[in-house]
Amino acid sequence: MLRIAVPNKGSLSGPASAMLHEAGYQQRKESKELVLVDPDNEVEFFYLRPKDIAIYVSAGRLDIGITGEDLLIDSGADAEVILPLGFARSTFRFAAKPGTAGDINDLAGKTVATSYEGIVAKHLAEQGVDASVVHLDGAVETAIELGVAQVIADVVETGTSLRNAGLEVFGDPIMKSEAVVIRRRGADTEDPKVQQFLRRLQGVLVARSYVMMDYDCRAEHLEQAVALTPGLESPTISPLHNEGWVAVRSMVPAKEAQRIMDDLYAIGARAILTTAIHACRL
Repeated sequence: MLRIAVPNKGSLSGPASAMLHEAGYQQRKESKELVLVDPDNEVEFFYLRPKDIAIYVSAGRLDIGITGEDLLIDSGADAEVILPLGFARSTFRFAAKPGTAGDINDLAGKTVATSYEGIVAKHLAEQGVDASVVHLDGAVETAIELGVAQVIADVVETGTSLRNAGLEVFGDPIMKSEAVVIRRRGADTEDPKVQQFLRRLQGVLVARSYVMMDYDCRAEHLEQAVALTPGLESPTISPLHNEGWVAVRSMVPAKEAQRIMDDLYAIGARAILTTAIHACRL
């Protein structure tokens, strides 16, 4: 069986399980379950702390893992990304009291508090900045107020919590992260079971990004319509009972669907419908 690590809690857990379910895999019904066997798909899922997944995968104990790219880098594990998953996106930034620093070079000789020591230490070393890094588990905003550090490095979404703590971000982002599928570096990624797993997840990603669009249009407007909805290879065209009309079916990007519907209507297309795609293979 293919042995796969899945986050057992946190912001990665729910979306990861939802994606696996959409890909046709069984998922646990209770959070207390640590192992789930899916015999129909020949897969065994292990629900682990997100921070530990890269370690297990790099040791070869598990074939594949779903974790955050930030957690992979922070762990220093000998594993690599084989598929970005597009959820749990985050940005890591430095923050401090106004006037403390303007860019990374101003951190020389200062202390940085963070929950991601591996990421920050690696970034500082790459930039040639000699600064101390203090590891804290959570609530790093208070480190400056309590005098533990002059600067923090943390995930920044809206920046509201930092502003509430009297801090401001500065310099370029340390890194951007998202959920990823990882594999031990040097492992056989051409393994048929691994390839099947990746195809299923890629199918979910495409299904989430596209909708199926159906509409009717006059034959003389078909070329204009097809230019708006070219599909992946080519749209499906079928003649209608009423002479001079055709039915068109094509995949279109979900985020552009409303605009495309407006443009199709403007050239005379009618009965324009969109439907969700639940699974696909390209």
